[in-house]
Amino acid sequence: MKKIILSASICLLFAANSFAQNATTSSSTPLAPPVVVNPNAPKIVFKENEFDFKSIEEGPKATHEFVFTNKGKEALVLSNVKASCGCTTPVWPKEPILPGQEGKILVTYNTSGRPGPFTKTITINSNADESSKVITIRGSVTSVPEKNTVPVKEGNMLSPDN
Repeated sequence: MKKIILSASICLLFAANSFAQNATTSSSTPLAPPVVVNPNAPKIVFKENEFDFKSIEEGPKATHEFVFTNKGKEALVLSNVKASCGCTTPVWPKEPILPGQEGKILVTYNTSGRPGPFTKTITINSNADESSKVITIRGSVTSVPEKNTVPVKEGNMLSPDN
């Protein structure tokens, strides 16, 4: 019985050693093919990556236009442009931007009911060499003072003669 246990232990030891060597050898081989960089890929370059509205009054919508240029050698296609929250709305070109051409992303921030400082990001996904790009708007919304109105009760009006 001791010989059987000893033989089984030696077999398990050899099997474990063989497995460990195969695991080390196989982990040194790459799992994914190498990433090929397209030297002609579109390149999105913004004139500015951030815009500060500074201090704006609550109520009206604040809008800024981000201008970019395709500095690559192929057409640039913006697949999605998404704001960090629903109070910010981006509008972007759906047609391809050819090499050397400019495009514009119009970003609108709804100030209504949002007093205080804000920072919002807009993420641009495209076929550019940098597939995801982030631009930012910021500022501070000042509250509009409420008008003090006194309700007038009917029949309790003062006449100019009083």
